[in-house]
Amino acid sequence: MADQYSITAGDAIQGTSINVDRRIFNFGERIAELAPQQSPFFSYLSNVAKVPTDDPVFKFLEQRHQWQRRNFQITSAGEVTGAAAGSPADSDWNVTGFDVECLYDKYGREVSTAVRPEYFVVGQMVAIECEWDEDGSDGSDKPAIAYYRVTAVDNSNSAKATLSMSFVKAMLKATRSADGADAATKGLITVTSGDKLRFDAGMSGQVIGSAFAEGGTDPEGWKDEFYNREGYCQIFKTSVPLFSGTALATRYRGESNEYMRVYQEKLMEHKMDLEHAMLFGIGTDSNPASGGPLRRTWGIVPYTEAYGKVKTFAYASANYDHFIDSMEDVFSPESGNSGEKLVLASRKVLSWLNKLGGSSFLGNTMALNSQVGSGLDIQNIKGSFGHQVTRVSTLYGNLNFVLEPLFRNQHENTAIMIDLNNVAYRPLAGNGVSRDTQIITNVQNRNVDGRKDMILTEAGLEIQLPETHTVLQFS
Repeated sequence: MADQYSITAGDAIQGTSINVDRRIFNFGERIAELAPQQSPFFSYLSNVAKVPTDDPVFKFLEQRHQWQRRNFQITSAGEVTGAAAGSPADSDWNVTGFDVECLYDKYGREVSTAVRPEYFVVGQMVAIECEWDEDGSDGSDKPAIAYYRVTAVDNSNSAKATLSMSFVKAMLKATRSADGADAATKGLITVTSGDKLRFDAGMSGQVIGSAFAEGGTDPEGWKDEFYNREGYCQIFKTSVPLFSGTALATRYRGESNEYMRVYQEKLMEHKMDLEHAMLFGIGTDSNPASGGPLRRTWGIVPYTEAYGKVKTFAYASANYDHFIDSMEDVFSPESGNSGEKLVLASRKVLSWLNKLGGSSFLGNTMALNSQVGSGLDIQNIKGSFGHQVTRVSTLYGNLNFVLEPLFRNQHENTAIMIDLNNVAYRPLAGNGVSRDTQIITNVQNRNVDGRKDMILTEAGLEIQLPETHTVLQFS
């Protein structure tokens, strides 16, 4: 029986031409439709987050709006004291040389070493944690919040901002006396002789607006900065093996047209290469000793593990409460989260989530145990792209669970929460030429009695605001 036929290894493959027997078929809009259950991430990217690029090394900018997170910490301890004699006044608690720092830079990225806040201007109102000593002695402190107006800002030090501020008011933090009872302490603090406000290093504060006198002048301004990143288009190639003319004309058992059977397999193989790369790729741009540049796209899992968030859980002890507690951070609005997460999960993780019982995730979610309150809503729905979706609505945002078949072996205990607003599939397209998935026919040498086709894609994954994506690792 006729079988596949290969030419000698090393023979050069000739270029394509515009002849009718050497055509390029654009398959970019169709490849994601092949068995979408097998490649959920690529299906979602292709349908809702496809943004062509005209450069194989594509640059993009991240913006983190710092007006949403103007909080800071006190750098060193200090205190202010009411007048020891005479008539104490609010101005006794004015401060100068008040040093503050923050743990995110001018781009809004979290940093491990404190830096100078960029956003302080004269006229801002701030609220700062402190302790009030009514009798002036250390040891009888009561937690309080002090309110100040910024009157001067010194930005000469890159590690901190030095403020001068006029005191406005201070209030005691409410403390519990008994559940449901009136607070043990509360209310405004009146400045009296010898009493003190103490500020300890590490106490927090935040900007709470601005206040200006009628008929005043315009204040200074400040701005946050874009952060520049880059991604890479990877060239994917899959060949349909060379079939001799005899093999093409032979009727086979099982599948009569062996060439078309293999063709279908190679299309699926190519699509799964894309899914694997978008999940697990390591982004690099290198120049091998021979040939042109070799680029590899980042995958969402290693990129998130390197630059985003990772939450860990134990199958044996983790429960509904642990999972929901972590959502406070996962959906934090100051990080740029949209409130919708696509959650790709392994079969093992989905099984854990779906085990019924009063203390399980869905047991609490669905309120199967009448003694346990829910606070969540869950629906099993048919996804728009052929997937079964378990949609969980929390008070923080929505989780859309989808099975990811490729989370197996070393990733069998993995799930990842993806903010689809901050990812994009970037096929290369420019100058009227698209390198999105295409089929190039008859790439064999012209003198070969046979046919060989090639499937080609040049594309990469853009991942913005990595802190909006979270890997869930179970053990």
